[in-house]
Amino acid sequence: MGRVFRRPESFRDVRTEYCPGCGHGIIQRVIAEVVDEMGIRTRTIGLSPVGCAVYLDQYFNFDMVQPAHGRTPAVATGLKRVLPDHIIIGYEGDGGLTAIGIAEVIHAANRGENITMIFVNNAVYGMTGGQMAPTTLIGQKTTTTPMGRDSKRDGYPIRLCELLATVDGTAYLARTTVSSPRNVRKTKKAIRKAIEVQMEGLGFSMVEVLSPCPTNWGLTPVEAMKWIEEEMMTYFPLAELKSPNGRKP
Repeated sequence: MGRVFRRPESFRDVRTEYCPGCGHGIIQRVIAEVVDEMGIRTRTIGLSPVGCAVYLDQYFNFDMVQPAHGRTPAVATGLKRVLPDHIIIGYEGDGGLTAIGIAEVIHAANRGENITMIFVNNAVYGMTGGQMAPTTLIGQKTTTTPMGRDSKRDGYPIRLCELLATVDGTAYLARTTVSSPRNVRKTKKAIRKAIEVQMEGLGFSMVEVLSPCPTNWGLTPVEAMKWIEEEMMTYFPLAELKSPNGRKP
């Protein structure tokens, strides 16, 4: 029988620190597969976030940089301008990109910086205890909204892809998820396309991935995947929002 599984060269053989059912490991495996398949490992630089994926440098087998919280787009900008022949892949959560780092991502996109961001949206602050994030859904219970998010008190969830789609410097924007094998394959395709856009020098690219957080959602891993499809995708619909080949609904 032939081998059906092989660890990507871009993924280190180490024990994961993520909670059972967490989506980070799936997303990172997909990134590693894409980097290997494109043959760009030796000229890829990744940027790990402050958050659950803070130890991303322990998992990826290529050069990594650790920016301050939310500053990934700014640091990625500097790296790309100094090393334009390298592939720059930033990795951030919803707290990093839609809260403390929202100015950085908007202006990097507005300038058309030739970088790729992977935006992991799990609708909460994962590492610090499950507090409300800018992406927390209306009515969703968190440690800081125990009765559920209230739009009058807390505002509305931010749709970052739709916001950045209005900026001229963005070349590719997509929202995907890892809630099923089929959606994982679509996520992989979107990440590859985002990196291709960067390699072609077309401007800012970002893939938002709806990701499960069973621990802070108070759900089992199976229930968390179902919650993504029944709740998150209602407010954050999956779509390729902007592409060099034209917009898609």
